[in-house]
Amino acid sequence: MHSKKLSNKLWRQKYLILMIFPFIIWLIIFRYIPLWGWIMAFQDYKPGRPIWNQEWVGFRWFVEMFQDPDFYKAMRNTLVMSFMGLIFGFPLPIVLALLLNEIKNIAFKRTVQTISYLPHFVSWVVVASLVSEILSPSGVINQILQKLHLTNYPIMFMAEPRYFWWIVTFSDIWKELGWNTIIYLAAITSINPELYEAATVDGAGRFRKMISITLPGIMPTVTVLLILSIGNIINIGFEKQFLLRTAATRDVADVIDLYILTYGIGTGRYSFGTAAGVFKSVVSLVLLVFANWFSKKTTGYRMM
Repeated sequence: MHSKKLSNKLWRQKYLILMIFPFIIWLIIFRYIPLWGWIMAFQDYKPGRPIWNQEWVGFRWFVEMFQDPDFYKAMRNTLVMSFMGLIFGFPLPIVLALLLNEIKNIAFKRTVQTISYLPHFVSWVVVASLVSEILSPSGVINQILQKLHLTNYPIMFMAEPRYFWWIVTFSDIWKELGWNTIIYLAAITSINPELYEAATVDGAGRFRKMISITLPGIMPTVTVLLILSIGNIINIGFEKQFLLRTAATRDVADVIDLYILTYGIGTGRYSFGTAAGVFKSVVSLVLLVFANWFSKKTTGYRMM
């Protein structure tokens, strides 16, 4: 009986299954099949020889990585910039989505949405050039500060390590803020309009409806995205750091991905780079499972 119900349910959802099938194939080909390459982390891999004929070295590369001071610098930079992005960057799309939802003029709302989405489609090469120009000694920021008599001389923002993490964080927020509101706006549309009508009858204002109806209504979506963000804390990429860093800020700019690129692939130590990649994946998995467990215990919402 149970198998018959399952078969009927699958048949009713056959078109949905067909729609996700190409994505499952993509996931298997590009995410799961490459996992066999993890065995390189336990070998002294030499290009040109079959992978099954490589020398096995056990945990040699992991030991070497954990003994490297540069690894801990990269880990520090990765975690700090990730947490800054999570603290400042995660709540802002939610706030913007709530504010956009309150705009009643459709034309104005769509205009604001379009403008806020545009930076997402600008490459980091262009964004880094803009940021460097704006923060240069002759840039608009220094001109404003000098005109307001807040400083008597230009500040070398791009050459000061203490500013680098903030520059990366807020550059990323500016670029992705509008785009990240899309999923929250979609979640808001699923909220029952009758709840707003009942709240209006009870005398609730727009702010009260926002706090008591809209925000709780999108909380499952917020929870799932927060769990995914925590799971990706160590996976922040390297493009923005690579493009925005200078010789003076290198110590605070190098992240795990740049560490892998520089000390692994860049020097031909493919096994070492693979070991660092395996470490990243394991840490991400542990963080994801922990965030999911903690969310289930504290809020009742979970991703899996």
